Amino acid sequence: TSRSFDIHGAGGYDSDFSDDDGEGDSSENARERKREAEILQKPFEKGQHSKVAHRSLHSCEVDREEARNRRAHLISMNAFERHKKFVGDYILYYGGQMTDFRRSVAKDKTDLDVLRENHRFLWRDEDEDDMTWEKEIAKKYYDKLFKEYCIADLSRYKENKFGFRWRTENEVVSGKGQFQCGNKHCGKEEGLKSWEVNFAYVEHGEKRNALVKLRLCPESPLHLIFNIF
Repeated sequence: TSRSFDIHGAGGYDSDFSDDDGEGDSSENARERKREAEILQKPFEKGQHSKVAHRSLHSCEVDREEARNRRAHLISMNAFERHKKFVGDYILYYGGQMTDFRRSVAKDKTDLDVLRENHRFLWRDEDEDDMTWEKEIAKKYYDKLFKEYCIADLSRYKENKFGFRWRTENEVVSGKGQFQCGNKHCGKEEGLKSWEVNFAYVEHGEKRNALVKLRLCPESPLHLIFNIF
């Protein structure tokens, strides 16, 4: 005996679980999310990249960060600390000793040394040609001296050698060379007599002459020599 069965949805292959409607909804939602993302994206914002950065880019960024830290460290140091660091780095990489970097003091000069080398008893116009800073120091000192009376060094008069120089401000205030004997090693104030003598001297390899005034006591060796003549 044959039986007949009623098939739901006979004549077609419909199903309640069809994906057509679902796929339609999914596509619509995707388009909606994309549209919202485009609206929310800022004009200057770069697009998102899912690609992983190359290893060289990471190394470059690390080097830049290290260079910035090194520069900040050097800026925080003073000049002497930077100098010591650079010298230490040089010795570390190239070898050597700290004594190799010590400056020689054999040719060092003080202001007094410069003054003695460039001093002139009398400055003439031609002496001021081609002025250097050493000459300027000597000329500045010369301008501070008082050139009315001289101070005499007579310690070597037996060798016929005499030394003369102009008075300083302190000597003018104390009266040395005018109200006291002009002999460097004498301080007597009585019986002083004025003399004008021709001072012949050699200066920077050139012979020169100058008339100078002295105030000497009777016991001064130069005073005795003048009295003989």
